[in-house]
Amino acid sequence: MVTKELGKIVLAGHPNVGKSALFNRLTHGAATVSNYPGTTVEVEKGRFHANGHVLDVVDTPGLYGFSPISEEERVARRIVLSEDVALVLHVVDAKNLERMLPLTFELIERGLPTLLVLNMADEANRRGITFDCALLAKELGIPVVATVSTRGTGVPELKKRIAGWYDLCAAGTPNRVAADAEEPLDFQAAVRHRQKAEAIVKRAVRKVPHGVLWSSRLDAVLMQPFLGSIVLAAVLYFGFYQFVGVFGAGTVVDLLENGLFGHYVNPFLTALFEAAVPWGWLRDLFVGEYGMLTLGVRYAVSLILPIVTFFFILFSVIEDSGYLPRLAMLLDGIFKKIGLSGRAVIPMVLGLGCVTMATLVTRTLPTKRERLIATLLLALAIPCSAQLGVILGLLSRHPQALAAWAVILLVVFLGVGTVIAGILPGGKPSLYMEMPPLRLPLVSNVLLKTAVRVRWYLSEVLPLFLWASALIWFGRLTGIFDWLVSLLAHPLALVGLPAAAAPAFLFGFFRRDYGAAGLYDLDKAGGLSVEQLLVSMLAITLFVPCIAQFLVCTRERGWKTGLAISGFTLSFAFAAAWAVHALAAATGFLA
Repeated sequence: MVTKELGKIVLAGHPNVGKSALFNRLTHGAATVSNYPGTTVEVEKGRFHANGHVLDVVDTPGLYGFSPISEEERVARRIVLSEDVALVLHVVDAKNLERMLPLTFELIERGLPTLLVLNMADEANRRGITFDCALLAKELGIPVVATVSTRGTGVPELKKRIAGWYDLCAAGTPNRVAADAEEPLDFQAAVRHRQKAEAIVKRAVRKVPHGVLWSSRLDAVLMQPFLGSIVLAAVLYFGFYQFVGVFGAGTVVDLLENGLFGHYVNPFLTALFEAAVPWGWLRDLFVGEYGMLTLGVRYAVSLILPIVTFFFILFSVIEDSGYLPRLAMLLDGIFKKIGLSGRAVIPMVLGLGCVTMATLVTRTLPTKRERLIATLLLALAIPCSAQLGVILGLLSRHPQALAAWAVILLVVFLGVGTVIAGILPGGKPSLYMEMPPLRLPLVSNVLLKTAVRVRWYLSEVLPLFLWASALIWFGRLTGIFDWLVSLLAHPLALVGLPAAAAPAFLFGFFRRDYGAAGLYDLDKAGGLSVEQLLVSMLAITLFVPCIAQFLVCTRERGWKTGLAISGFTLSFAFAAAWAVHALAAATGFLA
């Protein structure tokens, strides 16, 4: 039973200090995500078991101080100052303690029971920084624990401290001092906190001179324009192309799609339903050409699942290594030309996994203008991992077509972004990010994050694929589907594509990757030339976002904006496809 009368544990602190990794250690990776009431900011909640208590744990967005600027900071502040908080775990980057202690003082001065967590202690030690935790605890008047959340170091001690605190709470010993939650932090208080932090760090922290770390040398490489671009090109080629595209979308998909489903699963299911269900119209719902089992499950499991799994492995490695913020710094100058800061790299890279999820992540961008630009570019020019994997798998046999597709997509991304940034009012965005240390990713962390994301993705995707198959079956039964296919065949003819490609584009509205998978089947049957393959891959990439992304877009940006973005992407997709078709016909390219 949850002992809610004892209050909840709240993790607070600056961004990129390891709160999420510590949260996963406390909750064993079991968490729910929901919007904070009245906002679009997501908050993670989980459970922590201690001495017979089952306690609520909340992981808050990044918080620099109690004078918030962004919506995320305002939400974090409200959670920390809510009445049912029994203990705040203030998680700090141990090597930057002096800069982060002022928030500790704010928590203490507001009467909040606080435990200071010196996270990333191993990184601080590598830089010659050591701590006297007992002296720090005495100076601050609160418990202090050093941890390495990615490895679990110090976490058992932290759990004991939390359990001990709640034992005291159950006995009625600790008292929370009431404070004015709306009282702003004035300049004099900020100066006092800074001076106090400097004094405490001088007494309780020892810094030994050390040589230049490998991570510092690598930092210089990753954020230097020329060398950093070479590293990015290597990540794109070996990571996205070879690992996700060639191996995941090629080798593994072929084993599952042609081997498992082609030779065993689909024939077995078809024979089973033919023997058990005498009505052809009903059999078609499950094992027909667009059956829920023979098409919906096959697409979701044999085509989509391996691709998103390999993408999420790659993304988890990039995330755990600390490369993502460096990439943001590297691309900040380019992104500013399209009205975004380097911070937008995070939703853009995440969009390569799932555009719907990335649209939600655009909430972290600080201005409405940036959120709108990012949402449009995600809907137009960022293929999700499943779609990208299918495209790479199809075009990898034709290097010229693949290169043309990539260049055109890059031109569209930068060109449309630049035009939209010039039209929308507002100044250039600024970039300020905490820089986590560079690390070798832990296999256990990568696997845990991948498993959580794949579970989330399947829970979202598989039902949609089944519903899409059922809707297609109903549409074919009533004639609506065939009417829509014939309607769509006309614009496809203008861009040089056969009428047989129309069902794939219709599938694309249910899910982008569903449409790409339909083109995969058409190409496998020999229905597309190399030029048609390029045109179709470009059109399906730029095509109307899937229905899930459309619904999230309308919820986040409003119905008018959502419909406008969808109308623009639909028109632009066919205009770009027509231009490429006309150019290829005139020049003989890919003939």
